[in-house]
Amino acid sequence: MLARVRVPPQPPSPGGPVSRTSGTTPDSRTALRVCPLCEATCGLTLTIEGTRVTGARGDRDDVFSKGFICPKGASFGAADGDPDRLRTPLVREDGELREATWEEAFDAVAAGLRPVVERYGPHALGVVLGNPNVHTMAGALYPAVLLGALRTHSVFSASTLDQMPKHVSSGLLYGDANAIPVPDLDHTDHLLLIGANPLESNGSLCTAPDFPGRLRALRARGGTLTVIDPRRTRTAKLADRHVSIRPGTDAMLLAAMAYVLFEEKLVDVGALAPHVQGVDELPDVLRDFTPEAASAACDVEAGTIRELARELAAAPTAAVYGRIGSCTVPHGTLASWLVDVLNILTGNLDRPGGALFPTAATDRTPRPAGPGHGFALGRWHSRVSRHPEAKGELPLAALAEEIDTPTEDGSPVRAVIAVAANPVLSAPDGLRLDKALESLDFMVSVDPYLNETSRHAHVVLPPPPPSRSAHHDFAFNTLAVRNQVRYNRPAVPLEEGRMAETEILARLVLAATGMHGADPSAVDTMVVESTLAKTVGDTASPVHGRDPRELAAALTGENGPERRLDMMLRLGPYGDGFGARPDGLTLDRLLAHPHGIDLGPLASCLPRRLKTRSGKIELLPEPIAADLPRLRDALRERPAAIVLVGRRHLRSNNSWMHNVPALTGGSNRCTLHVHPDDAARLGLADGSAVRVKGAGGEVTAPVEVTDTVRRGVVSLPHGWGHDRPGTRMSHASLDPGVNVNQLLDGSLLDPLSGTAVLNGVPVELMACP
Repeated sequence: MLARVRVPPQPPSPGGPVSRTSGTTPDSRTALRVCPLCEATCGLTLTIEGTRVTGARGDRDDVFSKGFICPKGASFGAADGDPDRLRTPLVREDGELREATWEEAFDAVAAGLRPVVERYGPHALGVVLGNPNVHTMAGALYPAVLLGALRTHSVFSASTLDQMPKHVSSGLLYGDANAIPVPDLDHTDHLLLIGANPLESNGSLCTAPDFPGRLRALRARGGTLTVIDPRRTRTAKLADRHVSIRPGTDAMLLAAMAYVLFEEKLVDVGALAPHVQGVDELPDVLRDFTPEAASAACDVEAGTIRELARELAAAPTAAVYGRIGSCTVPHGTLASWLVDVLNILTGNLDRPGGALFPTAATDRTPRPAGPGHGFALGRWHSRVSRHPEAKGELPLAALAEEIDTPTEDGSPVRAVIAVAANPVLSAPDGLRLDKALESLDFMVSVDPYLNETSRHAHVVLPPPPPSRSAHHDFAFNTLAVRNQVRYNRPAVPLEEGRMAETEILARLVLAATGMHGADPSAVDTMVVESTLAKTVGDTASPVHGRDPRELAAALTGENGPERRLDMMLRLGPYGDGFGARPDGLTLDRLLAHPHGIDLGPLASCLPRRLKTRSGKIELLPEPIAADLPRLRDALRERPAAIVLVGRRHLRSNNSWMHNVPALTGGSNRCTLHVHPDDAARLGLADGSAVRVKGAGGEVTAPVEVTDTVRRGVVSLPHGWGHDRPGTRMSHASLDPGVNVNQLLDGSLLDPLSGTAVLNGVPVELMACP
């Protein structure tokens, strides 16, 4: 069993989580808040005057971030107080959106959604979940309840524009799509990054405040950092070795490294041996991926590929970590799978210094090792192109055709619920999706802005700014490089006429499922009752056989969301088990530690974490084996003359931040990076305009000539294109940039995960007169 961490009851630190601080005005106070603006989850100390956040600095006593802050966190107050944030609901009347009361808004939601479901069935109602959902407490607690009640197959999310390949590969390997190992950054001797730029992104699927500092510490203690990326990013500049790979060929290079491990007898799974099956089958399926064959495809010397494999095997401890650059490519699931294959073949999975599975405080109680239910793909398919579902979702790239294309096999999507989603900018072919959304019978958006997507809604429900919301990182703690737990109550009370995001989503559940008018607290009560009723019947649970009503009565918290958090903490791996473990974690104990509770370093947890049908790591699952011939064929494909990749900026997070003046301008601009040799060949000058044409359309952008991209590669950032009418994003519209995803027609997908191919896409460049 997992070692328990004793959580002694302590009073809050002097002044508590909210206090007055020297150096502030008499009306100033400070409050603690974990930053929700990226995946690093840094602790902040906010300065508040009245009800306005006037400053933010790093919380030096935060148990995880220890004072680190990035430009986004420093601009928390500007983002929080953006005057373009909607403050009241909007309801469409006679074709125009007008301000409305909350009662009018939810009446309209119920009147608009239920007739669609009753006439056409549940799958005619689409649900689109955007990236910001994982950054809010409400976004973690309520969408699953909504989807469970609706039973619609028409579910789309930002995952199929980002990390779905990692979920699929983890599901196939470990039986659990959310069992994602992360590199043990603070202890590894050798870190290989592929398609990742954490100095700009702050990390992704690897929650690590001060990722840059952790990489510098790795090198300072004598470790090695290798970066594989077609761009010489800030992260690549920090590395001991930068390998400039041809975009889209990540899986071929990783397969060739695995080939070398077998060829040179460097495979040593170590302590994993009793828990893994399929090692002996790999040499045969990888036989064609020699370094020489991969070299021509990847444009990386065969000798370099062999050195990468040897260094990985020779390191005392090592971890391979791949991110969005290796996910949003034609073989994203295979690349994600091969990342873990390399960690397994070198014995670095599930050991300190390698890649480990975090244990979050709200995880389920650890179960005894043994076979599980496994993971399945393609339980249903999209209506038009027959894309298989993955993790309960269809490709977001297919949303437009699911709306605008009639077929004999079921009704098109006639209504959409969009929660914190802006797919018009984030998904391929936004122009087509624009028209498709305009044709819907009904659409409701939960969004603080009237943006490129929510402008189509019949009802817009605006959540309050983050300072007025409670915060706990349910998702990111399952990906953190150190086990810890933190919780903040709202730093600023809700203004009159505003509604908490948790209540908005609870009311949305009721309105969409035929229970409009019921008390929104009923949603939380239902979840608590059903969870406890199931848990007391589980022989592995610490509350097996107890009375669920007694347990529910013991929960603390000021509202339903806090009671649910308390329940999850008590039932979790560090919890008190409702009194069964007196020193365990509860909400009250967490509130007594305003800077968080450190739960210790990551630790080995196999085979207990495995949920495959065999109870072992299934190293060569059938869907992977079936897709490898496609990768083998790609070895012989002729590369395009010019291919496109995306890029991130430290002051940006997709399309969120472009309305905050402090986070735009300078180097955060929507320019096309072009190598000097390509610029000279095509007659492009720095600052000149260039037309970029792809399968989905064309855009015109200013040229930025730079040798940070390799020859034959151009780079355009994601999330821009704020030039559509009907939005209310005044600053973003001043420098709208162009929508890179308009270059895509949505036809290029990783077939296993349904993830859109956003990197390594062929384009044509034409100088503008």
